[in-house]
Amino acid sequence: MTKAIITVVGRDTVGIIAKVCTWLADNRINILDISQTIVDGFFNMMMIVDVSSLDKTFGDCVTELEVLGREIGVDIHCQKEDIFTKMHRI
Repeated sequence: MTKAIITVVGRDTVGIIAKVCTWLADNRINILDISQTIVDGFFNMMMIVDVSSLDKTFGDCVTELEVLGREIGVDIHCQKEDIFTKMHRI
């Protein structure tokens, strides 16, 4: 299994979760864990996903998620789990 971390941050609006999850399903990415919160109108979501069945390169996935984020007015970042862990190690 190849895991990745996806973060979504921005002003809250209708359909953010639906649009992100639809894109993930269309690209054969399984959500393993998800946490989301809204604080004072700001949306924040973190997902752990399985990208082992991805039909495209991981780089293409990252780019397409960034584009999707711009289209829906949020910032979407995607990193492989090992890179995320190394970057956030204390």
